[in-house]
Amino acid sequence: MPDRLLRINAYTTFDMLDGTATGHDFEEDAFAVLNVTAPRKNPDHVKLEFELDNTQLAHLPAHADRVTLSAEQARTLAGELEKYADRVEAAQADE
Repeated sequence: MPDRLLRINAYTTFDMLDGTATGHDFEEDAFAVLNVTAPRKNPDHVKLEFELDNTQLAHLPAHADRVTLSAEQARTLAGELEKYADRVEAAQADE
């Protein structure tokens, strides 16, 4: 992603995922970056950041999406991810 907005380094949570942008009249697939951070000094939130590789997109300009979560919201999200990860693993074990 040569024109990326998010900083990518050895600590980036996921630097190469499959992503999709969906609009009312389009759907585009592209490589994606997903990162989770918190401020180093006096952390008061968790930040979730997502960016699609804009060189693979025709409908969207370069952009990054960010969500700021409280500690409680981050734990709720983590719990939901665990629940659905267990569901996927169970389905794959049945195959």
